[in-house]
Amino acid sequence: MRFKLDENLGTSAQRVFRETGHEITTVRDEGLQETSDQTIYEKCCAEQLCLVTLDLDFSNVMRFPPEKTPGIVVIRTPKNVTLDVLERMVSQFLRILSQVSIEKQLCIVEMDRIRVHQTEGNEG
Repeated sequence: MRFKLDENLGTSAQRVFRETGHEITTVRDEGLQETSDQTIYEKCCAEQLCLVTLDLDFSNVMRFPPEKTPGIVVIRTPKNVTLDVLERMVSQFLRILSQVSIEKQLCIVEMDRIRVHQTEGNEG
């Protein structure tokens, strides 16, 4: 699967994606740091890349409709998260990809659970 990692995800998260065989681009590598959320969303739509972010703003399905994307993944970390915990959460998400389609969906990754928001017209 092809992903765009937001600027708030560092090299350890990138490594986990690459080690599991996924193609990634990053906001940082493209020089898009501090770019508006809307611009990043539009680039993901145009490039057909699933966005992975820690930015909770992307969980607003009215502002960022996931059905126009290959998927949006929001990782909700606990306060004072360590790199080990973040890596574990990313790995947890990547393990479910073979079982659940996230295409055109909003996926919320939390500690010990993952919720896939079913958008209207994408149930079933």
